[in-house]
Amino acid sequence: MGAGLFFAPALVKPRWPWPVTPFSARFLGGFYTAEMAVMAALLFWNRWSPGRLVLVMAFIFTVIVSAASFINLGYFNFERKAAWLWFLVYLVSAAVSGLFLWRGRARPAAKGVALTPAWRGYMAMETAILGLYGVGMLLFPRLVSSSWPWPVDPFHAQVYSAIFLAGAGGVYLLWKNAPREELLVLGLAQFLVGLLAILGLIVTDATVHRIDWTAIGTLCWLALFGWIGFSGVFKLYAAFRYFSSQPAS
Repeated sequence: MGAGLFFAPALVKPRWPWPVTPFSARFLGGFYTAEMAVMAALLFWNRWSPGRLVLVMAFIFTVIVSAASFINLGYFNFERKAAWLWFLVYLVSAAVSGLFLWRGRARPAAKGVALTPAWRGYMAMETAILGLYGVGMLLFPRLVSSSWPWPVDPFHAQVYSAIFLAGAGGVYLLWKNAPREELLVLGLAQFLVGLLAILGLIVTDATVHRIDWTAIGTLCWLALFGWIGFSGVFKLYAAFRYFSSQPAS
């Protein structure tokens, strides 16, 4: 359903738990598509690595979105099943990911890629930027989202904050120790989030024509998600370089 917001918004929007604008629909759809790819990677590597990374990011995202949903109950029409299903899915997802993290709390991380001091410094900076931006969207939604290319209400800004905070949690987790599968999955997630956010903006505006492409806010937004996407590409490169440097078994 989430990915459908990106690929078939006209079909999914009437069935979504709350009203979404064209830009919000494609933005959320792009993130859910990236999330679906990450979950597919977890099914492919059904191990603690990348499970540790995926579960941490999933737990952060579902807890924040659940909290934002409870704070903004007025957006939901509880006469429809979709609203009840939304809370059921998110609360169960948060509980399940939290349970598995608790059960594996004493399990050490897999052996990681040897990151250079420059890489570690960059990932510390990336954690800080994503984390601060996410906290700003969560606590000061009107202020921080005021520079976005389309109007963003406080509820959507708080939901979007979960994307940045989950990303910050994932990068922080790999800051000192980056198992190759986790580096690959994080890179894939960031690449898709950046790419689909920008692509969704372009495709949607081709229909509605409401974006001022020369506005400072729009350019900053494009730079932010372009940076996230390129950061994912660099992580994918580092992961594949690690793969290629390993001796054949």
